[in-house]
Amino acid sequence: MAQKEFKAESKRLLEMMINSIYTQREIFLRELISNASDAIDKIYYKALTDDQLVFNKEDYYVQVKADKDQRTLTITDTGIGMTQEELENNLGTIAKSGSLAFKSENEAKDGHNIIGQFGVGFYSAFMVADHVTVTTKALGSAEAYRWESSGAEGYTVEVAEKDTVGTEIVLKIKENTEEDSYDEFLEEYRLKAIIKKYSDFIRYPIKMEITGQRPKEDAEGEFEEYREEQVVNSMVPIWRKNKDELTDEDYANFYAEKRYGFDKPLKHIHVKADGAVVYNAILFIPENTPFDYYTKEYEKGLELYSNGVLIMDKCGDLLPDYFSFVKGMVDSEDLSLNISREMLQHDRQLTLIAKNIKSKVKSALLSLLKEERENYEKFYSAFGRQLKFGVYNDYGQHKDVLQDLLLFHSSKEKKLVTLDEYVSRMPEDQKYIYYAAGESIDRIEKLPQTELVADKGYEILYFTDDVDEFAIKMLMSYKEKEFRSVSSGDLGIDSEAEEKAEEAAENDNKELFEAMSGILSGKVKSVKASKRLRSHPVCLSTEGDLSIEMEKILNQMPNNQGIQADKVLEININHNVFQSLKNAQQNDQEKLALYTNLLYNQALLIEGLQVSDPVEFTNDICKMMV
Repeated sequence: MAQKEFKAESKRLLEMMINSIYTQREIFLRELISNASDAIDKIYYKALTDDQLVFNKEDYYVQVKADKDQRTLTITDTGIGMTQEELENNLGTIAKSGSLAFKSENEAKDGHNIIGQFGVGFYSAFMVADHVTVTTKALGSAEAYRWESSGAEGYTVEVAEKDTVGTEIVLKIKENTEEDSYDEFLEEYRLKAIIKKYSDFIRYPIKMEITGQRPKEDAEGEFEEYREEQVVNSMVPIWRKNKDELTDEDYANFYAEKRYGFDKPLKHIHVKADGAVVYNAILFIPENTPFDYYTKEYEKGLELYSNGVLIMDKCGDLLPDYFSFVKGMVDSEDLSLNISREMLQHDRQLTLIAKNIKSKVKSALLSLLKEERENYEKFYSAFGRQLKFGVYNDYGQHKDVLQDLLLFHSSKEKKLVTLDEYVSRMPEDQKYIYYAAGESIDRIEKLPQTELVADKGYEILYFTDDVDEFAIKMLMSYKEKEFRSVSSGDLGIDSEAEEKAEEAAENDNKELFEAMSGILSGKVKSVKASKRLRSHPVCLSTEGDLSIEMEKILNQMPNNQGIQADKVLEININHNVFQSLKNAQQNDQEKLALYTNLLYNQALLIEGLQVSDPVEFTNDICKMMV
């Protein structure tokens, strides 16, 4: 029997496809099972238009069988089979797809779309096999045929014996080498795991002989092994069931079975989209943060299926970074795949699905916030930082999506509040949304800068995350109300009378403040009388966009450049300390310098900043005691 050459492809093309297109060898089994499922689908299609053909789903299956002694793996289906001409066309030409042609001819039928759209899928078998034999008998044909090939050198086709309609593919598994082990593709547990991973939701039974244990009938306490053919795939995926049939427990079990996390999801989102793009999705909002979530090693993404066949473990393109905590899967018939099911085109369908998922996740989070506040706060404690980083990232282009999901601790409510809740209870005379930043709520509550705003009866938002102030700077305002730090140079609170009194105080004490500014030259931009202080003698405020908290965060980074905020030392002219400063100015310049440095260092410590010279600071304290 003469060997035939592949029609249009070279040995190099086949080698490139086997070695480069697929990143994991185990993919071969997914491809062959998908092709088998296609073959059964074709009979189903014919039954729709042929009254003589009855399609009884129970009669159709795919069988996987390993023989370790012979080093063979056999995949058998009860599908439509192939004629000699179809064997020549479909298997004789690399990248020729019988399924794709069949799909084009039957596009408008009832949704049982063909999975295998690429002729190259079959040839993935050569990643693990050095010889492939295909024996097939077509529906309505009296003859069966055998196709055999050992790779790129060519193939043979001959008449064969086969009693039943369908196709049997026998792979002669390669021998192990020093670098590669192929034995795994003959192991029962490994084959079952691959089927569960990629082909669990193929709509027809996938059968395998499975080894089990049972008690011996005639020996108490002893067990014996037995082998039994079992269906190893689930067939009907949860996302194709009606939502009315499913309970919260069903979704929680699916979450656990897919190993999306060891926690229980706070909320699930079941999507059945049938518009511009058709897809099903089940998405989960987790309760706990994965151990590596805030590291570079964490990989976002949803499982992506095409007609129930797993294409990608993590499709990152389906989720924006700020929703990277979402777990789950998407199954679509409309995805454009290139060469193999692994290589996904960045096409319009994928973009539409991603856009829809973003909208669904936001709606679900808003629903959780409004209807299950306690659960939302659990979620926020785990992933709120990611939402705030999403506001800050990409120059704030996502802020409109995320701003209503943000929570901050309130000085009045003593709990987390939304920006909408804050703005809704602002007094009419309040111009700004006030906030204070610090390492903890306890430290913020003790900040001198909060006194004036608190005395006015205004609510203050407490920022304790390092990203908070950066996000708010990018947000700028909410519902036309600007954000303003309590440490800002201008709080926008003063009445006209208060402004005149402040101006008079500055003029009356101009020489003292200039002298103190000289002593602190290079450390502060200026010294001035404080409007915000009530009981405390001193504090630092800032001018410009960079705050003291932002300075601290930036200077903790590996590539810090010693960035400094423009600091202003504010003195409470109604405090007893101020009179001591006045006396020192008039009588003892050395003591003025001592007091000025002590007050400056005190202000630094209040802010959680490091004193530049601790020894000098302690010596100054000792001088005060003498």
